[in-house]
Amino acid sequence: ERGTFSHRHALVHDQKTGAKHTFVNHIEPGQEEFYVRNSFLSEYGVLGFELGYSMEHPDALVMWEAQFGDFVNGAQIIIDQFLSAGEAKWMRQSGLVMLLPHGYQGAGPEHSSCRIERFLQNSDEDPDVVPRDLDTLQGQIRAIQKNNWQIVNPTTPANYFHCLRRQLHREFRKPLIIPATKALLRHKLAVSPLEEFTGDTRFHRVIDE
Repeated sequence: ERGTFSHRHALVHDQKTGAKHTFVNHIEPGQEEFYVRNSFLSEYGVLGFELGYSMEHPDALVMWEAQFGDFVNGAQIIIDQFLSAGEAKWMRQSGLVMLLPHGYQGAGPEHSSCRIERFLQNSDEDPDVVPRDLDTLQGQIRAIQKNNWQIVNPTTPANYFHCLRRQLHREFRKPLIIPATKALLRHKLAVSPLEEFTGDTRFHRVIDE
């Protein structure tokens, strides 16, 4: 499939038979299905569909990935009018995940930025108020519930895993915006031991150097 960068191998085609194979659908018997679909270059239409699908299927992890982060330009109306303000205006929650490559690894200056400043400006978190009890899990959950969405830059595989996992395991839904550099896809230091994926491990808001 026409996936982006390291995601291109999510689904492969047999050149002789035309058969399709999705690797992550064969980890263990009885697991949930993973679907990956190519979409045409109408970000406005496709992101609107994914937003609606995430509302109708809150138990599904719905993800939209831009080939380059600046492709969100074509979907700005969906983001501003519906994704950022949908819960405040219509009391409709969405757990839609937006994967936006962000950094100077793009093919051209226009591809270097997902316009992260737009997402930060549309966040309804009060910059002058520090939420209480952020050192506790309940305090972190309470802080997220009060905001319109989450903007996260996970720098390790384990933190990325937990970031996606909690999208489904929470009792509420919030959009998740991930502006991440493609340089981390094969960076030698961007690794996590298996122990950080299992047991009592969870997402870390900040990772010390």
